Amino acid sequence: MVGIIIITKKHKYEILSLTNILNKCTSMKNDPTIVKEKIKNYVLQAVYADKDKIKDNSLIFKEGYFDSMGFMVLISFIEEEFGIKTNDTDLLEENFESINAISEFVNRKSNNQ
Repeated sequence: MVGIIIITKKHKYEILSLTNILNKCTSMKNDPTIVKEKIKNYVLQAVYADKDKIKDNSLIFKEGYFDSMGFMVLISFIEEEFGIKTNDTDLLEENFESINAISEFVNRKSNNQ
């Protein structure tokens, strides 16, 4: 068994196998709070608008923040960042209309894989 020593905040040592480390990283990556924060950061950096105007429930397509090309890049980001595959049946407005909707979609897909 290959082990790695990790120093925690309490200065305790823990030996974890590589499998345990990968499992912890994967579970953190798909934590709903982290998912939403990553999606929000992506949306805010991708738009050319006042960042304060975009809220978690803003309709990013209807309000003109994203267009069809932005949608394709968003799908690529989601697939690469969260390791999920979107199908044609997933491409519904309600799955991508806001940061909240996108986060919920990613969480559903992550739990179903």
